[in-house]
Amino acid sequence: MHIESLKLTGYRNYEKLDLTFSPNINVFIGENAQGKTNVMEAIYVLAMAKSHRTSNDKELIRWDAEYGKIEGDIQKKYGRLPLELVVSKKGKKAKANHLDQSRLSDYIGQMNVVMFAPEDLNVVKGSPQIRRRFLDMEIGQISPVYLHDLLSFQKILKQRNHLLKKNQGKKNFEDLTFDIYTEQYVSAAVKVIRKRFEFMELLQKWAAPIHYGISRELEKLEIIYRPISGMEPSWDVTQMENYILTKLKEQKNREYERGVTLVGPHRDDLQFCVNGYDIQTYGSQGQQRTTALSLKLAEIELIKQEVGEAPILLLDDVLSELDDYRQSHLLNTIHGDVQTFVTTTSVEGIDHDTIREAKMFHVKQGSVDSE
Repeated sequence: MHIESLKLTGYRNYEKLDLTFSPNINVFIGENAQGKTNVMEAIYVLAMAKSHRTSNDKELIRWDAEYGKIEGDIQKKYGRLPLELVVSKKGKKAKANHLDQSRLSDYIGQMNVVMFAPEDLNVVKGSPQIRRRFLDMEIGQISPVYLHDLLSFQKILKQRNHLLKKNQGKKNFEDLTFDIYTEQYVSAAVKVIRKRFEFMELLQKWAAPIHYGISRELEKLEIIYRPISGMEPSWDVTQMENYILTKLKEQKNREYERGVTLVGPHRDDLQFCVNGYDIQTYGSQGQQRTTALSLKLAEIELIKQEVGEAPILLLDDVLSELDDYRQSHLLNTIHGDVQTFVTTTSVEGIDHDTIREAKMFHVKQGSVDSE
């Protein structure tokens, strides 16, 4: 799939912007703080209905505008698909093929993107919360059912936490509603965990050989999903539910004391090991970058397999973060197969056919000119 055109109205520093893209490589060149990343972000938001840079949607709206609108024409294997997303102070409204989407979870997945930015190194070396967000965003793109299950889980978790907070510190806290919430919570948690196990198996399958190639066949990457301690991916639904209930009972007094749910997918993590060593703790910066790159290239292959066509790749100021060898590996991988958007302050020093064949856009103070 590829995006043919993009229109922005009242978005970030753009009052109006209308661009037409190459189905292959598109490079945005300009100094920092001119609006390059805003274009990349707009493509990402059009696909995912949320930004990779901020959780505050109001920041997406131009300072003097009532709303921000993103429109894009997507070319997919079965034909053209117009998408539209409007962000206002009241919330977000989405359209696919000119039809209103009643739920954003139904809208997400119509257009698939893989974003690689310098902050993606934090997936490897940052907090567990960043890795959980990575999991949720990527699974959500290929599985609308997962988004529904995740939203259900988060809603029940919030209700359960509310009751725990309300009764915090009580030693003999008994509540029928709380028992019902716990039962619903366990069922919802298992759905999320099972889908994460399934996704991680696929991601490992693609990422390990890619990492082996990038590391010149010196490093073996293993991605380990760390759900509730002791849980195994081979267990059936009943085994998982019984195990979570047991763990909740063990943590019962601590939950009452702290007023928060202590067991579940909201505390999961991922571990990245290279040749048996945890690279978050023991890895070099080069190994961490190779792992982040392997993850992104694996995402492309995984989406291709699950959706039946390649996603759109967004490389936001990331080429300068990679050495020549990793840079070449990335550009060789995407050459001629994946529509790619690149932002950079300069293409000097990037000696590759992929960049020489690209459509060039020059960005300066919120204005974009193409060659």
